[in-house]
Amino acid sequence: MEHQPTVAIVGAGPGGLTAGMLLAHHGFDVTIFEKNDAPGGRNSQVTLEGGYRFDLGPTFLMMKYVLDQVFAETGRQSSDYLSFTRLAPMYRLSFVDKQIDIYDDPDRMREEWARVFPDEVDGLARFEDRESRRLKRLLPCLLKDYSSFTRLYDRDFLRAIPHFSVGRSLFDVLGDYFSSSDARICFTFQSKYLGMSPWECPGAFGMIPYIEHHYGIYHVEGGLSRISEAMARVVEEEGGRIRYGRTVDEILFSGRMATGLRFVDGSEETFDRIIVNADFGHAMTELVCDGAVPKHTHAKVKAKKYSCSTFMLYLGLSKRYDVRHHTIIFARDYKKNVEGIFGGTLSYPDFSLYVRDASETDATLAPPGKTALYVLVPVPNRQIGADIDWTVETPRIRARVLELLGERLGMDDIAEHIESEKIITPVDWEEEYRVLFGATFNLAHNLGQMLWFRPHNKVESVEHLYLVGGGTHPGSGLPTIYESGRISAGLIRKEFGL
Repeated sequence: MEHQPTVAIVGAGPGGLTAGMLLAHHGFDVTIFEKNDAPGGRNSQVTLEGGYRFDLGPTFLMMKYVLDQVFAETGRQSSDYLSFTRLAPMYRLSFVDKQIDIYDDPDRMREEWARVFPDEVDGLARFEDRESRRLKRLLPCLLKDYSSFTRLYDRDFLRAIPHFSVGRSLFDVLGDYFSSSDARICFTFQSKYLGMSPWECPGAFGMIPYIEHHYGIYHVEGGLSRISEAMARVVEEEGGRIRYGRTVDEILFSGRMATGLRFVDGSEETFDRIIVNADFGHAMTELVCDGAVPKHTHAKVKAKKYSCSTFMLYLGLSKRYDVRHHTIIFARDYKKNVEGIFGGTLSYPDFSLYVRDASETDATLAPPGKTALYVLVPVPNRQIGADIDWTVETPRIRARVLELLGERLGMDDIAEHIESEKIITPVDWEEEYRVLFGATFNLAHNLGQMLWFRPHNKVESVEHLYLVGGGTHPGSGLPTIYESGRISAGLIRKEFGL
């Protein structure tokens, strides 16, 4: 290129870092502006006194091959930057009356499934067969941009239509394979990644548990936040810059063209292209003046459907426990619990929990003989749970979570061993981490907010402005966020004839 185009990326989250890696590798002048002093956004690290380290957000690495491809596109191998462990079992599911370990090895999975659900064994083969075909048809649709309505008429999309299971929920679809409610729950709790209820989540997402069972789940030594650190390294190796402690106040426009950024200190810089990796809702309501993007006015953005939020506990414990790397604890009345989460209420005392104890897998997260315990409680976001007073509820939920860890995981003395602690509530997600409504999984993935109907990677009705992250196509979750970065980077490259 005769002129080296300048690209600004707002936020050093996984989508922005992916786009930055690829564009810098292909000769663009890339600058990433990150308000914090480290990369990652919601994929960054939490450190607590006493040598305890946690992932702030994502802890499951699915579809590792997507990450491998991103590194390969810059001529690198991810294994030169990161150390991966494939988990076996992938996770444990804990019901009140039973527990089951879930494996990606088909033989071990069938053996464990037969132990817990002896009348449901035949459903596994049907699940694997049908969902593998669904993934084959839907995956090409997820890898394309939807900047044009004509995408809905291309061959891949038309061939995929029968596999969308329109009008059926994820829980309904799993009924094609398993009759018991608990058996279906084992393959539908993954709708949490999408911030939706299994009874509302589109049936097309039956492919997500299949992806887990087919490709496995990985841990990264030091936590998944190490991925962001590695990506930041590659950006800089390719000549890009990451300017930490630099907070964007506003995206600047000239008519219908994005031209630059204004920072909180009042300074301004101009760029040829701008990529936004901030939370979609926050960006469109706080960084973009109302009316600058007609399709995404502040009122329209706030009226969209958002995912649930999460109540987070990061606990540094002076003791080790016999707990799986990943454990999902289901509430006694799981459906009632889920209905509360998406109806704006708290289901005291019956919560569901996700717990990560990576101590046996990874000795770098806590001192010897100690535990860095990560606990996530799905709760209503602040859009539907606006009446919840988190100053009142926080100590109540914390106390109940500690009780549940004792009741369901045998951690009866956990309160006595807490050395360090951090709590994040939906209020914190919104005010400190700048996530609209504290909706940690971003926009919901209902059919009206998927593919062409989801915010486009190239922002509609304006020029030179792009989106990456969970709030744009293809959606939330690390692999799809990486894909959003690849799609937006590809669109910019195409604009410049590459």
